[in-house]
Amino acid sequence: MLSREDNESMCRVGRATPMGELLRQYWLPCLAARELPAPDGPPKKVRLLGEDLVAFRDTQGQSGCSRPLPSSRASLFHGGTRRAGSAVLYHGWKFDVTGRCVDMPTSRTRAPFRDKVRARAYTAET
Repeated sequence: MLSREDNESMCRVGRATPMGELLRQYWLPCLAARELPAPDGPPKKVRLLGEDLVAFRDTQGQSGCSRPLPSSRASLFHGGTRRAGSAVLYHGWKFDVTGRCVDMPTSRTRAPFRDKVRARAYTAET
């Protein structure tokens, strides 16, 4: 029989928990390929291991899965998917399937800062 502490350690899967960190090292299915939207279609909300994620397909049909941005907690869900990335409604920044910022329409000095900003993205396969 597990102790209460061991049971808690085994059952908690959030970020920065022992089991959560272990499970994040493996592939976990969250959607069937047919459930993903068409390229540049509306993104799909997913909850996995206690995290709210957004799954989408870019213009080329590559699938992506991202967390909300750490700075503003803005989700990529409401901004939609368009031209090779998923945008944030809050400020219009667009991120590709790897989490790299590819457009900052609200920033005057886009290039230097854009290369420093990343969304947490998970590798997605279909």
